[in-house]
Amino acid sequence: MAKIIDDETMENVCILAKLSLSEEEKEKAKADMQRMLDYVEKLDELDTDNTEPLSHIFGDSNMFREDVVTNGDNKEAMLANAPKAKEWQYQVPKTIG
Repeated sequence: MAKIIDDETMENVCILAKLSLSEEEKEKAKADMQRMLDYVEKLDELDTDNTEPLSHIFGDSNMFREDVVTNGDNKEAMLANAPKAKEWQYQVPKTIG
């Protein structure tokens, strides 16, 4: 059986989560937490000895496309709207003294 959620554990959870719960709310939360722990314990019953570990749920491999330049080098168009340009570069005000 899973660990039993007692009043001390519930009080610690309330402190850590900065919750202010009434006694009725604490009892309901204890019951909910106990059900969660019981469910997680059920997972321990599964036989996973022959199961391969997964790094991702999909079995697909690299699905990225090749990195191919499609728009070329268009310096004139890139610098057309620049306030100032010098030697095919953006010219900006000096920011470090």
